[in-house]
Amino acid sequence: MNKISRAKVLNNEGLCNIFHCSPQGGMRRSLKTNTLIIVSNRVKSISIHDRWINDILQYTGMGRKGDQSVEFGQNKTLLKSNKNGIIVLLFEVLKIKEYTFRGRVELADEP
Repeated sequence: MNKISRAKVLNNEGLCNIFHCSPQGGMRRSLKTNTLIIVSNRVKSISIHDRWINDILQYTGMGRKGDQSVEFGQNKTLLKSNKNGIIVLLFEVLKIKEYTFRGRVELADEP
């Protein structure tokens, strides 16, 4: 994590190079680095429902329409993250093409 602590704002290429993850999506799993990168993108409409309440990010999850299933894709990885040893890292996009590192996070409660 030393690379990230010096550069709190990355572009998408830097994020992918450091964590060996997909270049797209709000939840990017990397088996190589044992991480789940959470991207809360406030610039694109897909994450507009994400919001902070009392220092807890209410994250929408993976899926396009309706209620999100906790058994779908990386939603399940996040759901089990307090027990499966995956490192969950949060990045927020507040300006186009800028991924601001917010730190290591954990699931605060059951969805």
